[in-house]
Amino acid sequence: MPADLAVIGLGPLGLPLAHAATAAGLCTVGYDTDPHAVAELSAGRSPVEGGGGPLPAAAVRRMVAGGFRATADPAELGRVRTAAICVPTPLAADGTLDLSAVGEAARTLAAQLRPHTTILLESTVYPGATEEFLRPLLEHGSGLRAGRDFHLAYCPGRLDPGNRDYDHANTPHVIGGLTPACTEAAAAFYGRITEKVVRARGLREAEMVKVLESNYRYVNIALVNEMAVFCHDLGVDLWDVIRCAETKPFGFRAFRPGPGVGGHGVPVDPALLPCPDRGRGIGARPRMVELAREVNGRMPGYVTQRCAALLNEHGKSARGARVLLLGVGYKADVSDQEGSPAGEVASRLLDLGAQLSYHDPYVQRWSVLGRPVPRAESLYEAASAADLTVLLQHHRTYDLQGLAVKAQLLLDTRGASPAGAAHRL
Repeated sequence: MPADLAVIGLGPLGLPLAHAATAAGLCTVGYDTDPHAVAELSAGRSPVEGGGGPLPAAAVRRMVAGGFRATADPAELGRVRTAAICVPTPLAADGTLDLSAVGEAARTLAAQLRPHTTILLESTVYPGATEEFLRPLLEHGSGLRAGRDFHLAYCPGRLDPGNRDYDHANTPHVIGGLTPACTEAAAAFYGRITEKVVRARGLREAEMVKVLESNYRYVNIALVNEMAVFCHDLGVDLWDVIRCAETKPFGFRAFRPGPGVGGHGVPVDPALLPCPDRGRGIGARPRMVELAREVNGRMPGYVTQRCAALLNEHGKSARGARVLLLGVGYKADVSDQEGSPAGEVASRLLDLGAQLSYHDPYVQRWSVLGRPVPRAESLYEAASAADLTVLLQHHRTYDLQGLAVKAQLLLDTRGASPAGAAHRL
């Protein structure tokens, strides 16, 4: 019997989509090349050790009980009405998007593709990629033509991991198709899992939505990161400034500084996108994201400097100091370490000669520069023993009032501790 949906890539994008579709009563198959993830999901367990993955363990169990099937058999992709490609597109060293996983997914899907299937891409890509990168792979591998034999559309992923207020059901989905019929086919699918569908003019407009939304966040974080350094030098409490500023009912949205910026698909610098239009006379070089990357990229080094300065102020050297790092994922309450600044902070502290340990309720093992970092089993005992405790990520399980009492020195890079209880970024 054909399935309603095949989700290709069961990671931070794909697994929540599969959960939402299953909850909406759609017969859903999840395809992944990772045998461990397939085996764990088939058994009703989260594929991420220690929790903090794209879905809570209870949600995975409900999804499997609702009929979801995980598979590594590509033949399953030939028996679906809709297929969504949700594979990662990480940033390469030069800042461009690595689309190799999208290409692999496209070739696998093309070999099984049947007429009248709707193909959706949710992975972050550059404007033009769905039509000029994905479409040829699908058409060449299947012998079918997009827009005539199958529908092709793009939907920018908008899920916010760990957010308890917004999910697929109440987050509007933007849709852009190769043709108007493709847009309507995609809208018909997403209309079954979300309350609102927003139709973009076309594929490129939908693709650019993701670039704009990601960079909006990235640039604004860069602004407050720069303000954090400036305010510290001036002796101004930035966290109180933000508290007051966010009372303005218009024209301002609060962002908060941190030790760096992680996550999937950010930053996406338009100046580095392998866009086919670049040869068609695009002249102005976008500078804002480039500058934001520079600012945000300095934050791990700045945090390390603050660590060394705090230790020095209390008569201790960074060399030989016992430093406890709290929270090594890129976001609160998740285990995902994609782009997390914790690794760079840790490597810089190691270069200074510090003795590191870490605690994270969602990460059971962590290595830096190929060396395993000891995990603190007893949080309060470790904080008491450490010369310096550094909060890099504020997980909900952390009692910062209690930690501030136990820790000899506490540097809070997230401004989550009570006023006066810790040194803030």
